[in-house]
Amino acid sequence: MKIDVLSLFPQTISGPLHDSILGKALEKHLLEVSVTNFRDFSENKHHNVDDTPYGGGAGMLLQAQPIVDAVAYTQQQAQAEGLSAGRVILTDPAGKRFDEQAAADLAQADHLTFICGHYEGFDERVKAVVTDEYSIGDYVLTGGELPTLVMIDALSRLIPGVLGNDESAVDDSFSTGLLEAPQYTRPANFRGADVPAVLMNGDHQKIADWRLKESLRKTYLHRPDLIDYQQLSPRAKELLAEVKIEEE
Repeated sequence: MKIDVLSLFPQTISGPLHDSILGKALEKHLLEVSVTNFRDFSENKHHNVDDTPYGGGAGMLLQAQPIVDAVAYTQQQAQAEGLSAGRVILTDPAGKRFDEQAAADLAQADHLTFICGHYEGFDERVKAVVTDEYSIGDYVLTGGELPTLVMIDALSRLIPGVLGNDESAVDDSFSTGLLEAPQYTRPANFRGADVPAVLMNGDHQKIADWRLKESLRKTYLHRPDLIDYQQLSPRAKELLAEVKIEEE
């Protein structure tokens, strides 16, 4: 997959991407990320990319021209490499809430372009070239770089080969619609706190049931809104009933 990022602060994006799992994915060419400063596409002699809004109001708006032309450039470059024009993602408070399903959806594309906003927002005409608008939460940040990094991190984990074990993504919280069950590693006893005995008895079915039950318990206690009862298996419904009795 190729990812293009349009940002006024390229180093904010390129620096973190070379650490840990994403850095290894770049080294293995499972992922290619290019960062473009859309200021370079400004037709203004001073290379300005913002201006005051028509009708008045506080702050400055990003102009459409530099961004639209930068998007066209990234799409042309991708198509020259045999990729599609791809999807263009705008980080915007008005966008859909980004979640695991959105990450899985974007991970299927061969080319993505992210537009990082700043100031008081965009000229609305930028949206003529946008295919998707996402928000990572109901709060305000100083720019779109952090939301873009969050989305790139989330979707990259779902690209085959990026994680050392592809099954890791399958079992993660939200991938199954539930929060992940508690996990433990050595030592078996840490300062008086023991690992649950069921995890060490070698009975794979009992371990699977324990993990499902504890996943349901954690979700029930912390994020009950995630539980879609109609989508639960008969066994999951039984275990959830047990959890409710135990917790109430």
